[in-house]
Formats: sequence, structure tokens, C-alpha cells
Amino acid sequence: METVKPDRSQNGQPAWTDALKPFEKPDPARAFWQLSNTLIPYLGLLALMYFTTRWHFPVWLTLLLSIPAGALLVRLFIFFHDCVHGSYLRSKRGLRILGTILGILTFTPFAEWRYSHGVHHSTSGNLDRRGTGDVWTMTVDEYAASNRGRRFLYRLIRNPFVMFGFGPIAVFLVKNRFPNQKSGRRQAASVLITDLAICAIVVAATLTIGIKTYLLIQLPTIYLAGVAGIWLFYVQHQFDPSYWARTNDWGSMDAALQGSSYYKLPKILQWISGNIGFHHIHHLRPRIPNYNLQRCLELIPQLRLEDPLTFGRSLRSVRLNIWDEEANRLLSFRSLSTRLKSRPKLA
Repeated sequence: METVKPDRSQNGQPAWTDALKPFEKPDPARAFWQLSNTLIPYLGLLALMYFTTRWHFPVWLTLLLSIPAGALLVRLFIFFHDCVHGSYLRSKRGLRILGTILGILTFTPFAEWRYSHGVHHSTSGNLDRRGTGDVWTMTVDEYAASNRGRRFLYRLIRNPFVMFGFGPIAVFLVKNRFPNQKSGRRQAASVLITDLAICAIVVAATLTIGIKTYLLIQLPTIYLAGVAGIWLFYVQHQFDPSYWARTNDWGSMDAALQGSSYYKLPKILQWISGNIGFHHIHHLRPRIPNYNLQRCLELIPQLRLEDPLTFGRSLRSVRLNIWDEEANRLLSFRSLSTRLKSRPKLA
């Protein structure tokens, strides 16, 4: 008798998701190669930036070098991100050590971000569980019920010049320096360790190359990397069509495949961003390391979603600001004004 394969896997997801399991196995050799082809060039560029100042080259040349340095720092953040998910290496101790080091380089405390990012993964797309590790997103009704001050604050934060212009400074240089109110001792300790390590680097740089030289090297690099990082995090869940639902209707599978973008980037940008554009796969199985995501897409047809988000189309996402529960879509503030006029009782 022929065996009938079940339609669902043991975790309640479609049976084809069982094919993702082998990709969750870390490959230390590939991880080492990634670190080698990213960390060494990154440190080399920082050294080259230093020598441009020592040899009195024009400042613009130093700043120009911060562009590839920032790109490599984005890639290092993806490795840090994999360490947070426990997917990059086999050793838990190795993950903590490497994650902490990469966290110092990217100005992000390891355990603290592991907590907030874990909450993000378990609540992504859930309207009833917003607020931790995500981009502030209001619904039409919430906005309509808000006072002028709250509306102004929301519009200010969602303004692209504020979000991508001041966001990197606010997040990486300020917010990451303090533990969250919900943080436990381990998370708070990671913030303290990261802050002390950054302070030690600043002191050492001040005593050797000088604080002005250090700031000229570090600030534009972390800023450019922060702009790219915030953009990637934003566009991975703020696009049209997307997915948001209340708890009773929310499903992790839908949140992954409909509410997380398949961001199809040019190869060079895909390399810099560490395959994070395959975000739908990442949210479906966070334990898959970045270096296995491409093969997942190639070998599992169900992951090759129709109408992937292209770079050009993603630029229009900055106009999408608020979730309309009735229409199940993100609206622009201009469309919101029209909607509120048609619903005077909510205005």
C-alpha cells in the first residue's frame, strides 16, 4: 500500500516546511569565510581612513571611504543578527562571544537586542502585541482617537527625513546605550558591557590617534550603516500589500509569508545585506543562518513568492504610514485625511 504523506507538519505548518529543517544546521567553515571576507576588509578600511588623515589627504576622501566601510558594517550586523538567533555557529559560547564582539562594533548590546528582537519575531504583524522591537505603526482608528500632540509625534517619527536622517543617531548612539524598562539583569549587563567597551575604545583612540580622528572615522561609518540598517528593517515589514491582524486572526505563517518582504535586491546589495532580503524565509525559520537562505529559495518552490518587492518599488514604502483595518492595507497620510473625512465620527 502506498503511504499518504500528511498535508501538515508536526508544528501545524504545511508539510513542505519540513524541508527547511536541514538548512538550520550551522556551517562553521562558511561562517569563518564570511567573517574573513568582511571583518578584515572592514578593519583595513578603518586603517586606510586613519592614514588619509595622517597623510593630510582631503577630508572628503576619508568620508568617501566611510561608504564601503559602512556597507561592510551592515554585513557585520547581519552576522550579529544571526548570533542573536543562535544560527551562525554551533557553539552557544561561541555565539555569545562573537555576538558580543560584533555588538560592540555595531554599537548594539547583544543580550538586550536578542530580547527585543525575539519579541519582534513572536509578535510581528500582531496588532494587539505591538511596541517592542518594531517600527511604531498606528491604525486609522487609533490615529483618529489620538490628540494633536500624539498625532504630531507620530507624523514626526514617520517622516523619512527624521526616521532615516536622525534615526541612526537616536538608535545606535543614544537608545542602545540604555537598557529597556522591561530588561532583566542579563540584558542590562550586556548594555553595560557594550558601553564600557565602546568607552575603552574611545579612550584608547583619544590617547593614540586623537579624538577628532576617531570621530571622523567612526561617526560617518556608523551613521551610514545605521541609515541602511534602519531602511532594511523598515521596508521588511512596511510595504504594500502587507499583513497585520488581531490576535484571534493572527498566524505566524501568514505573518512570515505575507507580512515579511521578499526583497529582491541586486547581487551586490544582497551580499552587503547578508541575504536579509529573503526576510519571509527568515521569519518562517529564524534559525536558518544567512548563508543558507539563498539555497532555501532555490530548492523550495513555495518560497519563491510572486511579485517580490523590488528596490524601485520599495522606495514608495516611505509614503505608507498607517494601517487601515477595514481595507487591510497601509495608507499614506494623504489617503488617511480622505478616509477620516469620510468617517467624521472618528475624527
